[in-house]
Amino acid sequence: MKTMDETHIKRLAELLNRPLQIRGKEISNRLWLAPLAGLGHAAYRDVLDSYGGCGLMFTEMCSARSVPTEKPSVSPTFRWRKEELGHLVCQIFGSTPEEMIPAARRIEAEGFFGIDINMGCTAPGIVKRNAGAGLLKNPDAAIAAVKSVRQTVSIPVFVKFRTGWTPDIGPAVELAQRFEAEGVDCLVFHPRVAPDKRTKPPVKEHIKAISDAVSIPVFGNGDVVLPEECLSMLENTGCAGVSIGRMAIARPWLFAEWTTGYIPLEGCFQEYAMKLADAIEANFDPIRALKRFKMFTIYFAANFTYGHSLQTRFLGAKSMDDVREIIRNHVKPNMRLTLRPNMNLYSI
Repeated sequence: MKTMDETHIKRLAELLNRPLQIRGKEISNRLWLAPLAGLGHAAYRDVLDSYGGCGLMFTEMCSARSVPTEKPSVSPTFRWRKEELGHLVCQIFGSTPEEMIPAARRIEAEGFFGIDINMGCTAPGIVKRNAGAGLLKNPDAAIAAVKSVRQTVSIPVFVKFRTGWTPDIGPAVELAQRFEAEGVDCLVFHPRVAPDKRTKPPVKEHIKAISDAVSIPVFGNGDVVLPEECLSMLENTGCAGVSIGRMAIARPWLFAEWTTGYIPLEGCFQEYAMKLADAIEANFDPIRALKRFKMFTIYFAANFTYGHSLQTRFLGAKSMDDVREIIRNHVKPNMRLTLRPNMNLYSI
């Protein structure tokens, strides 16, 4: 579904396909998968990899407290395929060096590309533990967490963070500069205040403020749906690249579309849903598999003009066999697509 002329399509691909060196490691392009709780699991990443075009992938949030003793064979979050480790960053949340240091050691020992410290999650249970966006309330604690990880490992360290708890961009700029001073290699910035559950548009100008304030790469994130929005973010904010979240779940081939000109085939939505159902069932127990698939269907159904009825069908599924039956019977090539996903479904 092309929305730009050929000149702008070529320009976008040129900007995205610039390799990037981070701490001596090369990343093939500048279009990355954002960490997504409950969605960016090993099963989804397996399917995403089959389309290609994603420069760097991030795990779901993993608890720093749990990571040192987690068993990948049973953990729903701290698990991976061996072949993805070279382009996979493990995201952790925690609040103190005592939590972060053992987790960082384990992540490096397992062979991940890097570590991402979450300072963006606004879930009440995370914020109450002074983790996620809760760290932004205490910049000194945020710096202590970052410093402890940087001093522990030699692999790249990333920080994903928001504007803060007030609209003023000043504290975020200062914090970004402190992150750089402590040796953080790359920032992923979501320009919304922490209490905002996507009820207001992201303030894209704030990405420019962060990019201008530091010399390390800054990746922009937030409501990038169409290729022209990706191009606009790159050209108007000076960011080094773009991190894609919910849209990656809705249309995982967009990474290949925007970087290589890949054109999805007729029936791509049915194929995608079936591939993901198979991968989820292979990775999770039956109860968790069904729950994970139903989370995905919110974003999948948002692709279609009449997505609400499809979503209702999926929510009524009692098993993964039911899911496959719904895919076979109700996801058809001639379904009317929306240019932008239906925001009534797509706002969680």
